[in-house]
Amino acid sequence: MDRQDTTDYEDGNALAGPLGELFTADVTAATGRCAGCGRIALVAELRVYAYAPGLVARCPSCDAVILRLVRAPDAAWLDLRGTVYMRVPLPPA
Repeated sequence: MDRQDTTDYEDGNALAGPLGELFTADVTAATGRCAGCGRIALVAELRVYAYAPGLVARCPSCDAVILRLVRAPDAAWLDLRGTVYMRVPLPPA
């Protein structure tokens, strides 16, 4: 199945609440580079699938998995192996 042809995803803004529990900065405003195709984009532009046992965010260009987030009552697991880097903007000090 080609995930590019489906609309069963939300945009990366769906990560604002879950990632907001882990980070004080707005991570949806962060930019990252896809390890699959090299595209640099905002987290808010990712395609987020919530039907898995957590949240799976994919690159809108090549469909590679950029990040996975799974939450339990006492911990969260964040897998970023699909990114080369993530640049998080910080407010002025």
